[in-house]
Amino acid sequence: MTLASDTTQEIISGLQASTPSISPKFFYDDIGSRLFEVITLLDEYYPSRTEKSIMEANSQAIALAVGRCDVLLDLGAGNCAKASALFDSIKPKQYRALDISKAFLESAVADLQKRFPMIEMQAQAFDLIQPLDFPDLINQRKTFFYPGSSIGNFDTEGAKRFFENITKVCQGAGGLLIGVDLIKDREVLHRAYNDSLGVTSAFNLNALLHINRLINTNFDVRDWEHHAIFNESLSRIEMYLRAVRDVQVSWPSGKQLFQKGELIHTENSYKYTIAGFTQMLLDAGFKTVQTWTDPNSHFLVCYASAE
Repeated sequence: MTLASDTTQEIISGLQASTPSISPKFFYDDIGSRLFEVITLLDEYYPSRTEKSIMEANSQAIALAVGRCDVLLDLGAGNCAKASALFDSIKPKQYRALDISKAFLESAVADLQKRFPMIEMQAQAFDLIQPLDFPDLINQRKTFFYPGSSIGNFDTEGAKRFFENITKVCQGAGGLLIGVDLIKDREVLHRAYNDSLGVTSAFNLNALLHINRLINTNFDVRDWEHHAIFNESLSRIEMYLRAVRDVQVSWPSGKQLFQKGELIHTENSYKYTIAGFTQMLLDAGFKTVQTWTDPNSHFLVCYASAE
């Protein structure tokens, strides 16, 4: 199977599942990546600014925890701004940015290279649901960086496998610097994913336009609306697209009828406690975990050491 046919089959299988779904990785075409940048600037969306404040307030302690950094591997790099804010304190010799949207990533890395010519840089298109493997970095001390609480997109077992993969790649050296959203008042969470400007709605709906380009579906965003809720029993935000009328979606090899009110699941964002998340990292094979949080305990930054 080619990559294109793999993608086509993945999308069609999701749309035809008993609980229809679209993977959150399909948010991130060029438009989606730019919309997410805007989301991080919204008053309601606290994670980005809170994480940034934690990183800034504890920059020296974080650098001390990380130690020597031969290569900084930025997972889900986006516009690379979060990683580049670490360059002065962590001082990586190499920087490798990984993300699903290749064109957007390459542009961001090209701009960054002009600002930091002394750091060897590389943009690598990568789907983080695939196993991490960097054979060219076997003898390098690696620091993985996964900010923004993107780990919340994984279910608990998926997150554990992801962490186990990182400890394996680290080979007893380096570690993982990660940001994670914490459980808090449900109204704060609701506003973060249902902003008053509707940017999160546009971000969610844009996935349909991306799917149209990828596999030639005929989604019309006017047939759908953004729907996000906090599932308290599972400690996660759930994002959906909800049909506002009966609609038939077709593609070259088939079609699917969605009735008014039917949902397509697009994302989960799990929220954690400090103790629970720390234990998950230790269970995955990290040796020690250092943590930093904000005064309201809304967000957590961890450095999990593999040595």
